[in-house]
Amino acid sequence: MSKTLGLIAPSGFIPDPSLIDRTAALFAACGWRVAAGDSVFERHQRFAGSDDVRLHDLQRFATDRAVDVVLCARGGYGLSRLLDRIDFKAIKERAPLMVGYSDFTAFNLAYLTHGGISFAGPSAGDFGATDPNTFTLQHFFDLLDTDQYSVGLQLDGPIADVSGRLWGGNLAMVTALLGTRYFPRVRNGILFLEDVNEPAYKLERMFYQLAHAGVLQRQAAIVLGDFSPITPMPTDNGFDLASVITRVREVATVPVFTGLPFGHSPRKLTLPVGGRARLAVKRGGAAVLDLSRYPNLTRPRLPRL
Repeated sequence: MSKTLGLIAPSGFIPDPSLIDRTAALFAACGWRVAAGDSVFERHQRFAGSDDVRLHDLQRFATDRAVDVVLCARGGYGLSRLLDRIDFKAIKERAPLMVGYSDFTAFNLAYLTHGGISFAGPSAGDFGATDPNTFTLQHFFDLLDTDQYSVGLQLDGPIADVSGRLWGGNLAMVTALLGTRYFPRVRNGILFLEDVNEPAYKLERMFYQLAHAGVLQRQAAIVLGDFSPITPMPTDNGFDLASVITRVREVATVPVFTGLPFGHSPRKLTLPVGGRARLAVKRGGAAVLDLSRYPNLTRPRLPRL
């Protein structure tokens, strides 16, 4: 049975409209139908249309039972402007498969505070790339097509075997929501984080904000993805990402791992924000990440946690 993809742009506008055509062509070649919201084609200042247009698209596609997967066209900035107007209750009743990253972290976390599970994963920019990353596409389709998923990884960190709720996303967005009603109170979870185009000192400052709030210390583990490129500063004097990670490991007091294939890079996993995860890491860094209890194409209703 043919599936339907809904494309929305709840944040920044699409600089290259042909990206949407290439994304639609890729899904059509896989037998999917594709529908796009008005926001995908509009521009208002730095946004993909007005707040009303972007909110309408998000709410409509997220609650449309004819749409199997809702995919964000890109990140940027704009979802924070919509959070207090989103009907999360209606979206949770539908339990859609909603996928995006970067600025979409604002939705991922706000939805989690309402008990909903969504996905941090590729955007139209990944599917519509001139040469889409095979790893990214394979893990996207494979994960959404099953209710349990395992992936082998190579991580840097201690030997560990931890389980908990998987959550996180873009570091800047996670810290921006801290102290608001949209920030999930997750204990003993597995927190994953990434970012892009930030100086090393700003990354450390954001990590310290989470540490001072006790967020890092309450987790079972912290898994770091891609942070490149790091914006160099003339006063760094050798202070770099490695320096930041060393300090994070000191202040977090829980296992911290690096090497997660996720972030603003072509090669990325699709991760259920709010789903269950088990991370087993052996000596030498060989690791297995098991994911479960998330909505999917074979059982789209929200699972009981």
